Amino acid sequence: VVGTARDGAAAVAAVREHRPDAVLMDIQMPGCDGLTATRLIKTEFPEIKIVILTMNDDDQSLFEAMKSGASGYLLKNLETTELLELLAGLPKGETAFSPGLAERLLQEFVPGKGSQPAGAPANGDCARKSLTLRQEKVLTLIAGGLTYKQVAELLGVSARTVRFHMNEILERLHLENRVQAIAYASQTNLAAGTNKAQ
Repeated sequence: VVGTARDGAAAVAAVREHRPDAVLMDIQMPGCDGLTATRLIKTEFPEIKIVILTMNDDDQSLFEAMKSGASGYLLKNLETTELLELLAGLPKGETAFSPGLAERLLQEFVPGKGSQPAGAPANGDCARKSLTLRQEKVLTLIAGGLTYKQVAELLGVSARTVRFHMNEILERLHLENRVQAIAYASQTNLAAGTNKAQ
């Protein structure tokens, strides 16, 4: 931790001074709120990752945070280990969402069961055949809202191995991040097999 701030304006000033790799941003703060601060920081420093950390789980706050340039949206009821695991993926270009929130984003931005998720290959069935059975299982569990650590425990492997599988999945499906992978799983019915996979 290189700096802290009590409100949005102070957060912008702290970012200018310290140039951090990532910022944990609350939403409800006096004066300049967190979403406004996020937009200001991303305009000036687009390379800095900003993750919202809040108690607000309403759709409007979630959607506005993503439109403001946030790289994730985490709820404060997360366990410390879950929080750290999700943040650890930021340098690799991964997004950070509390379980269930990514699916709500998909319902907003990828409407209609027949539509293709952003970044997904045109032929989903063909692309799915390029995944190994283990990769399909990993993707199914991730789409079910599990963290890398939880998937690792279920499969009896390390979290690093799960992360490796996810990177391979993204490459084979020509996707950019975990949100797109979850969208793909939803659209190809992989997510429907979560309970069976567990």
